[in-house]
Amino acid sequence: MINPQTTKPFLKWPGGKYRLTNRINKKLAKGKRLVEPFVGSGAVFLNTNYDKYLLADTNQDLINLYQHLQSEGIDFIEYCKTFFVKKNNNEDQYYKFREEFNTSKDSRLKSALFLYLNRHGYNGLCRYNAKGGFNTPFGRYHRPYFPKDEMLNFHQKSQDAEFICAGFSETMQQVAKHDVVYCDPPYVPLSKTANFTAYAAAGFNWEDQISLADWASKLSAKGIQVVISNHNTPTARELYLEAGAKMEKFKVRRTISCNPGERNLVGELLAVFG
Repeated sequence: MINPQTTKPFLKWPGGKYRLTNRINKKLAKGKRLVEPFVGSGAVFLNTNYDKYLLADTNQDLINLYQHLQSEGIDFIEYCKTFFVKKNNNEDQYYKFREEFNTSKDSRLKSALFLYLNRHGYNGLCRYNAKGGFNTPFGRYHRPYFPKDEMLNFHQKSQDAEFICAGFSETMQQVAKHDVVYCDPPYVPLSKTANFTAYAAAGFNWEDQISLADWASKLSAKGIQVVISNHNTPTARELYLEAGAKMEKFKVRRTISCNPGERNLVGELLAVFG
């Protein structure tokens, strides 16, 4: 059940934590700043009340969008809205905009197109090929929603945030006393064929999962709480137990399929360090 007071992100984001913010909030300790090395859609950021935020992601396009919205507010929102017109909601125009997004050096234009692609593309997927080109196909929506109110909420909330394009190790190095850390990394695959989405050109492998758990263990030893979301698999449980975490296990409904009948419940966990 979603709290009616929950603030919704303006981006569609498979694997986003909008529906789990109440559960996650119950695990997060008090502190002065929340650090998120994998900010994604910002659902946890939007629904917490820390004085400051350090929000990171390896996806430069995502961070650029957040920075433009943070600094420009309504002017940028109105600019983005110009792409959400009927004549742009077709396959030919979508692929023209996708090509422009992949070739443009204009940060403001690319940020607006990132939002357009997110809302017009298939299921909100943010997928890149090996060369770093955005390659999510057209979504065929009748009337894609323009999230003006959600963008305004994000702009207002973001005045207390710093957005950086960085990997988790670089971000963890900036964690300080009185910080709280929430991590939503690319998940451990449920099977050998389940790892189908690349949110950024760089991958996230098992060695990265181990390194993230090591960071969590080291920070918790310094009195800094770290909470990590992941699939509830035997390998994930073993990793977090060995690193000293306590775990809460539960079921969530998969939201990536277009067919509601195929959105099965899968196991998820919250690993709490410290």
